[in-house]
Amino acid sequence: MANPVLVEITRGDLVESVHRGSIAIADANGAIVFALGDVETPDYPRSSLKPIQALPLLESGAADAFGLSDEEVALACASHSGEPMHTTRVAAWLERIGCTADDLACGAHPVRYEPVWEAMVKRGEAPTRIHNNCSGKHTGFLTVARHWDIATAGYEKHDHPVQRAVAKALGELSGIGGELPWGVDGCAAPNFALSLTGFACALAKLAAPAALPAPRAAAAKRIVRAMTAYPELVSGTGRACAILMRAGQGRVAVKTGAEGFFAAMLPELGYGVALKIDDGAGRASETTMAVILDKFGLLGDDKPAHDMVRAPVTNTRNTIVGERRPAVALQEAVFS
Repeated sequence: MANPVLVEITRGDLVESVHRGSIAIADANGAIVFALGDVETPDYPRSSLKPIQALPLLESGAADAFGLSDEEVALACASHSGEPMHTTRVAAWLERIGCTADDLACGAHPVRYEPVWEAMVKRGEAPTRIHNNCSGKHTGFLTVARHWDIATAGYEKHDHPVQRAVAKALGELSGIGGELPWGVDGCAAPNFALSLTGFACALAKLAAPAALPAPRAAAAKRIVRAMTAYPELVSGTGRACAILMRAGQGRVAVKTGAEGFFAAMLPELGYGVALKIDDGAGRASETTMAVILDKFGLLGDDKPAHDMVRAPVTNTRNTIVGERRPAVALQEAVFS
């Protein structure tokens, strides 16, 4: 059966487009407290996986050994926009561990924040690997390799010890035994596939880590703390993750992923949220996550966040001609 329609786009009085998807919400004990749609078929969390990919950086002692602040931890979880607040910190971090941009396995791509990109184009300046939205995550991988005194070359390979540590942590947190399916992400690092229920369970344990072994619990708390303290480092100016975390005022850590994935950790409730939009539309995943957080009372009266719940559709004259809104299945969903 097809997944339910979660978000619809209107123009005038008609629904012009719809986005189907699925949602899983779990608690730290592994119980699924809400499920909608197909939540068992394995899928790639893409960049929503980054908080877990950052675990070895903290659990290994590498972050403390190199004196990393919560700003660098936030960048290790980031899909950043390539703004100076991101690139200057990543460059300094690379220098601290004795590496350069050439050591990053991710490729260069255009800066996401338009004012910075336009200024670079005018100067004739090309982006480097540091501008890649995943450069913080990759610098974290390099930091672990440096701390373990193992090869940095090939750190992005599936069989490298750093990536094996990521896979091990994900398997343990999700409760999924055996080798996880994997594919190569856009940044060249492996991404591991699992069900929405499995990923929601893993996220819930990061949100409420009291039952985890002490080193992992401390790592989980620091990751959530860093993300909520520095939302713009996790994403960028005006980005969905920053807007939602600012609205949550420390009560929610969220992380978007490519192809319509979105994840959240809700420490007060001890919940993990994982959702996937079938057609990969980020606009729909943003609205779905905003609706979920709003139903949990985590957005307060923050206007930018509420504007994601029901977002205006405008034309080239900035006239409102429709809206992006939750469909009936999402409007009627009741979360514990």
